[in-house]
Amino acid sequence: MNRPPVVSQDEWQVARDALLVKEKALTKALDALAAERRRLPMVRVRADHEFTAPDGATVDFAALFDGNRQLVVYHFMLAAGQDSICGGCSTFTDNMPDLPHLAARDTRFILMAPAPQAEIEVLRSRFGWTTPWYSSHGNGLYEEIGLGGGFALSVFLRDGDEVFRTYATSGRGVDRLRTDFNLLDLTPYGRQEQWEDSPQGWPQSPTMQWLRLRDEY
Repeated sequence: MNRPPVVSQDEWQVARDALLVKEKALTKALDALAAERRRLPMVRVRADHEFTAPDGATVDFAALFDGNRQLVVYHFMLAAGQDSICGGCSTFTDNMPDLPHLAARDTRFILMAPAPQAEIEVLRSRFGWTTPWYSSHGNGLYEEIGLGGGFALSVFLRDGDEVFRTYATSGRGVDRLRTDFNLLDLTPYGRQEQWEDSPQGWPQSPTMQWLRLRDEY
């Protein structure tokens, strides 16, 4: 088995301290990036969009905030009548447990998909997810904000009756929210995917091909 070289504790500490300098620099860079993100302009979004709540009720945009001013939405890739399950979206959702502390900062996290609520419920029940999941089926929100059929993450701000979109990301921009990926990035072998810069002989496979739906391992 290929593995990292074995050294003394003192040698390991020297190497670890050198990496720590770079980690601290990255932390400061991420802090600076977050500061820029807080200064982004925002776009007004129609507040009269209607959604279907997990209990089947029809609710307005404000109800999604549940009394909070900020709303983080993961747009799950599930269209009406879709006969396949997005593995990336499903494994992302596996990483989203109950988040009780967000409300202390006037923020809520939810899932959203353009599929009808009945189709959403099939997945939610199968995998035991508890994150609130709303349907935007037929309400025109995705068209308004320029969101196609892929997955994405949006941040909204509510000011009274007005709703604004302040941030959005997709692709690798969602990676850092996944606990599993972040933990794997700390290990010697990493995610073991072919795009990673790893030593010769490290185990690697095509990107995301190792992931399975949680009940298919």
